[in-house]
Amino acid sequence: MTDSTPLHLSVALEGAGWHPAAWREPDARPSELFTAAYWTDLVHEAERGLLDFVTIEDGLNLQSDDLFEPDERTDRVRGRLDAVLVAARVAPTTRHIGFLPTAVVTHTEPFHLSKAIATLDYVSGGRAGVRVQVAARTDAAAHFGRREQPRLSLERLDDPAAQQWIVDHFDEAADYVEVLRRLWDSWEDDAEIRDIATGRFVDRNKLHYIDFDGRWFSVKGPSITPRPPQGQPVVGALGHAAVPYRLIGRSADVGFITPHDAAQAADILAQIRAEQQAAGRAADTVHVFGDLVVFLDENEQAARGRRERLDEAAGEPYVSDAEIFTGSPAQLADLLADWHAAGLTGFRLRPGALPHDLAQITRALVPELQRRGLFRTAYPTGGDAGTLRGVLGLPRPANRYAAA
Repeated sequence: MTDSTPLHLSVALEGAGWHPAAWREPDARPSELFTAAYWTDLVHEAERGLLDFVTIEDGLNLQSDDLFEPDERTDRVRGRLDAVLVAARVAPTTRHIGFLPTAVVTHTEPFHLSKAIATLDYVSGGRAGVRVQVAARTDAAAHFGRREQPRLSLERLDDPAAQQWIVDHFDEAADYVEVLRRLWDSWEDDAEIRDIATGRFVDRNKLHYIDFDGRWFSVKGPSITPRPPQGQPVVGALGHAAVPYRLIGRSADVGFITPHDAAQAADILAQIRAEQQAAGRAADTVHVFGDLVVFLDENEQAARGRRERLDEAAGEPYVSDAEIFTGSPAQLADLLADWHAAGLTGFRLRPGALPHDLAQITRALVPELQRRGLFRTAYPTGGDAGTLRGVLGLPRPANRYAAA
């Protein structure tokens, strides 16, 4: 492994795991899903494996097996904690790992999220980010009552009206991120004077109006929170098609994609790089991570047996938007190396069941990658290396409002 081509690794934490029957596993902790201790233990395990960051899933509606409608099932995990608040609770108990909690940007306000993520950056010592997500369901819109939301389905996704809705909502997400970034820059780094002798705490000339006036948002600024330690916390986004790939290319620092082989990964990567160039960001580092759901055991037979047991408990085979890997850590290392060679800079692994598959990642996959020279043996130190941007090799951006 060279410094110019590190393999980055993260995990996506979701309830008891990504398989809907994971909460019924012998080592699951379903009675603790809404406790701080549960999430703290998971993140500490991820940090033990030297992972770059964790993402934490969130939403504005109860989970459902149907992508577009609520269901009435009672044999699935239903309900969740706020991802940003969970991250803020857990972050001070860690030293190195980053946090990208999910935030739905369709029905929320960027001013609120900007100060929440800036606060997370402060309490984590510069290890914060956010995964922005668009909400597509009518039941989520009904919680707010501010807009009409068309009822979507897989069959309607190709309709011109549905396609326009998708374009509009991802364009709105891009504006949302732009407002976030401007608000994070609205305080210059040295705006706080804290001079007891003169009684001046802040230099008001170094707080700036952002005066954003767009189709969806009109935000005056400045923020009420000083510029975050990283300057700009890391922004991530998940993409499955051309429109969200545009959001990644235009607005994100880290994009998550769901290819099913190395060739598809390379094709998606090319699309994102083209969107980067079109947005004038060709010189910027935008990491592209491949998402995989993983069921890991000592050998493939054991992993398949466990997945089949979970499917039987769920009453149906598990399906996902991402590729589902079932096998040994060595086999997964082979796949990651193959996709990494295709151009992906990292991976976001979705543990099928928690804590089992997370421990398999940290205690079996990571050592296997280390033996192959594909992953770090310690967190970087010194300078900005202790920040999430430092771990990801992203420079600390200059403040757009500061005088040269």
